[in-house]
Amino acid sequence: MSGVRRQIAYPGPERAPDAPREARPDDGLLTVRAAEGDEEAFAVLVREHAPALVGLATRLLGDRTEAEDAVQDAFISAWRRLPEFRRHSSFGTWMYRIVTNRCLNVLRARRPVTSLEAAGEFAAPEYDSPERVTEARDAVRGMRRALDDLSAEQRACWVLRELDGHSYEFIAETVGISQEAVRARVFRARRCLTRALGAWR
Repeated sequence: MSGVRRQIAYPGPERAPDAPREARPDDGLLTVRAAEGDEEAFAVLVREHAPALVGLATRLLGDRTEAEDAVQDAFISAWRRLPEFRRHSSFGTWMYRIVTNRCLNVLRARRPVTSLEAAGEFAAPEYDSPERVTEARDAVRGMRRALDDLSAEQRACWVLRELDGHSYEFIAETVGISQEAVRARVFRARRCLTRALGAWR
């Protein structure tokens, strides 16, 4: 497990869990081997899934270092729990849930302090006018402050729905709440963020 941190800290390009990839190793076989104690098989799983998981954790926590720590802890937990993994879902989906719940625990334990350099989704657009650049940067800061004001569940549901495009069913299973509760949290998050951005329109 000594290579987990290095693989997470320097991942390749982000891609969605379970996305098709040419000559991609079979997760099912790798998971079976890893559950039998094959560290090399688990290292391949880490290498394959770490980029998307670090991206997810960064969007949830707003801080790259914290995200890497959360994903590292999630992989260590997964390694220990592999014998319990019954493959009712894919390894990538399983890890997505573990990382999301670990991030939720972090968010619940503290008021998130979002790094303005963290996730690229909220980068300010480039303008020629210095005034427009300042306005765009202020809007980004406003968005991040609004995200910080959301509850942990609201933030997670909004990120999983609006940024990652997951279904309400997937989010409900991942966060551990009903689909109706997911819809309510996404709605409240949208309303909160819309109000926060209203001043910059």
